[in-house]
Amino acid sequence: MKILCVNAGSSSLKFNVIELPQKNELISGYFEKIGIADSFYNIKINGEKIKKEVEIKNHLDAVNYLKEELFNNNIITSLDEIDGVGHRLVHGGDKFKDSVVITDEVLKECEKFNDLAPLHNPAMLSCIKAFKEVMPTTPMVGVFDTSFHQTMPEENFLYSVPYSWYKDFSIRKYGFHGTSHKYITKVMKEKLNKENINIINCHIGSGGSICCIKDSKSYDTTMGFSPNAGITMGTRSGDIDYSIINYYIEKTGKSLKEVDLILNKQSGLLGISEKYSDHRDIEKAMSEGDRLSILANDIYIQKIANFIAQYYMKLEGKVDAITLTAGTGENGIDFRKSLIDKLNCFGIYIDEEANSKIAGFKDVHEGIITTPDSKIPVYVIPTNEELMIALDTYNLIK
Repeated sequence: MKILCVNAGSSSLKFNVIELPQKNELISGYFEKIGIADSFYNIKINGEKIKKEVEIKNHLDAVNYLKEELFNNNIITSLDEIDGVGHRLVHGGDKFKDSVVITDEVLKECEKFNDLAPLHNPAMLSCIKAFKEVMPTTPMVGVFDTSFHQTMPEENFLYSVPYSWYKDFSIRKYGFHGTSHKYITKVMKEKLNKENINIINCHIGSGGSICCIKDSKSYDTTMGFSPNAGITMGTRSGDIDYSIINYYIEKTGKSLKEVDLILNKQSGLLGISEKYSDHRDIEKAMSEGDRLSILANDIYIQKIANFIAQYYMKLEGKVDAITLTAGTGENGIDFRKSLIDKLNCFGIYIDEEANSKIAGFKDVHEGIITTPDSKIPVYVIPTNEELMIALDTYNLIK
């Protein structure tokens, strides 16, 4: 089967075509600046990257260009050869506990979550409708970032606010990065040769979240009602005392919308260092003795270590593995060493030679980076959200 995987943003559309069950990626691409001047897209096929500057007025235009590329690059000779389309959807509320075949009823339900994800959900639904217009007979599947976390118990997803907030307004922890956490769980079940595993998965990229996985299900996670909760991230603040917001507004006269923008786009590593949101830039500045970059990294590492310790307690010390994934987790050799050094008190120690060999730009992409005498092994495992979307789509339509 050929499965088309789609991840749409308000002005972007990322796609992959994956052949299953072989797991071969046939083509991938990324449309940018949809509805904005200077729009363009990139495609990657057979290791070659090609950029094309075209006018992309809306998502329907992007879908039509995508269709042309599939034909022109001999991926398909007929749209019927695309067996299914898997769409990443940021928010499924507490309605969708797993991926689902998209029907008109499902689309109506998804529209109810637009207030919970106003920047993402409307664009994604618009994209689905564009695909339905171009490929009306092709089955489509919605894969939700929030679904994996629907197994969290009430004591872990409720906030200590009036219970009516949850009943009346659906205010609760939802968690995100669920597709990544689900994929890593699947991989680790195979590696540990166990059906029910307890792991602490750290998805550390520009955005980041940690998931406490108990008996192969999400038990708790750091992101909350929004993706801004939890650890320090590239530009997101993570957890802060909510009283800061009102205090800052009174002192500066800024609006709530302006403060929300600061906490999402100008905080985290960028806010502390005052220069860099990318951890690679932070590490370079650290090597040059930049004090604020060193401070930003120290806070970053400590916040992640704090949640690992908390989840170790929640799993009552019965942890099969800690896993590191996503951009910094997969490639940050110095970052991984600094983090594991923080975990020495748990009997976890870095194997510097093993750690130095693993990164996306090296020949080895995964493996254990702790010493054999460590009480808990730490794995580096590349995530593959596109493959997880394809697998869920494949399993639902086959």
